[in-house]
Amino acid sequence: MNEVISLIKNHRSIRKFKNEPVTEEQLHEIISAAQCASTSSNVQAYSVIAATDPALKKQLAELAGNQAYIEECPVFLIWCADLHRLDQVTGGHMAGRESYVDSTENYIVATVDAALAAQTAAVAAESLGLGIVYIGGIRNRIAELSELLNLPKLVYPVFGMCLGVPDQEPGIRPRLPVEAVLHRNGYNEERIQEPVQAYDQTMQRYLSERTGGKRDTPWSQIMADRLAEPIRLHMREFLTGKGFMKK
Repeated sequence: MNEVISLIKNHRSIRKFKNEPVTEEQLHEIISAAQCASTSSNVQAYSVIAATDPALKKQLAELAGNQAYIEECPVFLIWCADLHRLDQVTGGHMAGRESYVDSTENYIVATVDAALAAQTAAVAAESLGLGIVYIGGIRNRIAELSELLNLPKLVYPVFGMCLGVPDQEPGIRPRLPVEAVLHRNGYNEERIQEPVQAYDQTMQRYLSERTGGKRDTPWSQIMADRLAEPIRLHMREFLTGKGFMKK
């Protein structure tokens, strides 16, 4: 196994950080590396906001469900799908043509671009000895958060990312077997149940060890409970209000 693959496979979410700064040089290197991620047709339809002001991080933590590590980490990155920049810089070149910047396809492109850049940043950060954890909770009160960050039309926060020097070394959470996600020459329905049943047992052992026997819920049950919750049903209305998915 080479060093890059070893680094990737050693990933773990960090929720406790040392009281040490992320230097400007480190942040620049991380974002510069993120910009080297693949991007659809070179549109680079994302932006990232680095929150370092303690008062701002406190507000962001509250909006994200009172997740304290947002406030405690030295840098909180908000990764945004950004079609506003394209809309602004292409207007003078449209020559009377209709713009499809607000299409569903471009919404997908921008969201995927932001995710690819963020994950590349995560790997870069970990290569520097830093730790990260993704924060989907920034979508809990996304309208308030967008207003706080002055996000214009055609920009929305996809997720956040705490960044800092790790002050913990949690265990690596097991993933589904490769057999559950790798299909050859077409989707194979017959490969779903057996690998997931094996993974249920793996996760039961992992959770039991992690909690001292207090919890051993199968992964499929955890996912069923999650799907039974009406999570963030405001997102469609918010996104269309922001100018996305109009076509």
